[in-house]
Amino acid sequence: LQDLTGDGGVRKEQLRPGTGQPVPPSASVAVKYSGYLGNWNKLFCSNGNSKYPRLMKLGKDITLWGLEIGLLSMTKGEAALFVLTPEYAYGQRGCPPSIPPNTTVLFKVEVLDFIDSEECDAFFELTYEQRDRLPLEKLLKVAATEREFGNYFFYKQRFKIAKDRYKRALSILGCSSSSKAEQSQINASKLLLFLNLSLTYLKLERAERALKYGELALEMDQGNAKALFRCGQACLYMREYSKSRDFLVRAQCIQPLNRDINNELKKLARYYKEYAEMEKEMCCQMFDPLNS
Repeated sequence: LQDLTGDGGVRKEQLRPGTGQPVPPSASVAVKYSGYLGNWNKLFCSNGNSKYPRLMKLGKDITLWGLEIGLLSMTKGEAALFVLTPEYAYGQRGCPPSIPPNTTVLFKVEVLDFIDSEECDAFFELTYEQRDRLPLEKLLKVAATEREFGNYFFYKQRFKIAKDRYKRALSILGCSSSSKAEQSQINASKLLLFLNLSLTYLKLERAERALKYGELALEMDQGNAKALFRCGQACLYMREYSKSRDFLVRAQCIQPLNRDINNELKKLARYYKEYAEMEKEMCCQMFDPLNS
């Protein structure tokens, strides 16, 4: 076993290598873990049944010193076994009744993902006056990290949290610049967030908000096929068929081979046909008494 501490306190056996850089000290990590006593035969804790393990902040949410040392040696996708002596785990007292005093514990850990939040942590510790004096490069980096958090939660289907992180990123980019080059950078970051928010609100079944953010994206880029597609989807959800068709046809003109756009137009045609038939039937029912 690899001795990570030099005193045998934290020993590691790699089960599967990961990729990229090791987990940084300021990261928030998503891990699967199981803790054991004895010779891997007595399970005392696990989150293996959790479909979407929560992000845990190093130095805050992870309380075992030895486990944090182990995580700092891992990369994304890596799986490993760790042996932690009492000094690096639960100490002389243990954690009754599950863990006796002076117990060496074993952990099986898999790093699913991590996000380095050092820039965000430092930013949100500043006063508003200090934030206003930061260079644009720093603001863009913080906003990009917040967007990354939003993307993480979106793909875990935690859409409300994703929406809040995207909006938090937008609040960081609320500044304007007299420089055309800098304003172009700000707008490019905002455009991505408007598109993310439009899709997230569609997932939340709030089509009016999805349309709003899709239209904000179009204000920045009139020919953005993705924004046109999102607006078309939102209007279809609201049964505004004419507006939906207008948005979707414009998107199709830009990307004629896009399968999603073409499928949405087929769905629109089907929905409109059903709507027209329903309207026709209602009219027939209204005039039947007069005819008879």
